[in-house]
Amino acid sequence: MTTSHSGPCLPPSSSLPPVRFLVSASEEQVNAALRALQSLYCPLRLPVLPKSSVRRKDLSAASGVSTPVPVDSGYVSQDEDDDDEAAVEEMTAAIRADPFERTFVTRWLTSLISRAEEMDITEEAKAQVVDDAAFILSSFSDSTNEEEEEALTREFSFPTDLDASIEVTLNDAPLTGTDHTDVGLQSWGASIVLSSMMCADPERFGLTSASLPERPSIIELGAGTGLVSLTLAKLLPTLSVYPTGISATDYHPTVLANLQENINTNFPPGENVNMPVSAMALDWSMPPPDLESSSELLIAADVVYAPQHAAWLRDCAAHLVTDNGIFWLIVTVRQNGKFEGIPDTVEAAFVPELCPKDGQGRSFKILERNQVEKRKGIGRGDEKGYNLYKIGWF
Repeated sequence: MTTSHSGPCLPPSSSLPPVRFLVSASEEQVNAALRALQSLYCPLRLPVLPKSSVRRKDLSAASGVSTPVPVDSGYVSQDEDDDDEAAVEEMTAAIRADPFERTFVTRWLTSLISRAEEMDITEEAKAQVVDDAAFILSSFSDSTNEEEEEALTREFSFPTDLDASIEVTLNDAPLTGTDHTDVGLQSWGASIVLSSMMCADPERFGLTSASLPERPSIIELGAGTGLVSLTLAKLLPTLSVYPTGISATDYHPTVLANLQENINTNFPPGENVNMPVSAMALDWSMPPPDLESSSELLIAADVVYAPQHAAWLRDCAAHLVTDNGIFWLIVTVRQNGKFEGIPDTVEAAFVPELCPKDGQGRSFKILERNQVEKRKGIGRGDEKGYNLYKIGWF
């Protein structure tokens, strides 16, 4: 973890030594990691650290698509400069307030304490490691939890080829900590990457008046904070495409409430007679009959977290999409942790014998699959890249 006058710049989830290697880690490695965590979470209790340089972020798109830099004040700033200490402080504050990172650190410190006796270091060093780890953990429980409970407002700016940018403001609400299904309260890397790609190359996604019917219907599945839907609502009119409506759907009530707040923030009630985006509850396992073949464009970003999710998503999308409609699905690749192998469940759900069939004998199948590289400064530390699927009837 790189430290500076203003604190760390890398999320702990991408910079701490893996738990499985803690026993064999050197005393220097463990102490360096603990110092970095102290500077991040207990900055007022430490002396000023030497300032180190901050590399300029390079967010070039992958897969042959030149994607301009999306500006996200959560983790990255387009105007970042080597000597821009304010930008470093902004990134550090975002990491410090991130519930995902704090949960990751809590588990890492707990594992470190439990394995300290197995480490090949002196008894005195072991005791110091335990004391330091406990000190950081105590700072979490002794605090007023204001940071943890306070929502993080994030400003996104996605450049387009029209010498303009699509601006979206989001409230990333804190996770409740009581329900694992409320992950939609956070904006994940895949939704940021997909939004930036659509703005940079709308033709690739068929977001033109020539590709879409007049007044198309659009549905986002597992919308979460609504970033993709809100981006489309602001992008499409610049392309002379005017949807009948964009339905940002999710299942979790808390997520839907936060989603509605984000819609109101970007399209304040009273200023728009017809709101371009609406929040709607949708259960993938039981899609409403009245929405059958109703959407010309389906979107989903990082919504598969269990094997059954891919099958539910497949059948729900086949129910919702029109005969000539397209379903764009972006799946996050994680190479370790409990979500490792999730992309494989998507591939398995679309094997020929499981693909839904229509009355014309066509299959609802993957038409294209592209790998998209992870952008520096975007997404969580456990994200290694993304699989982008184009799915439709064939």
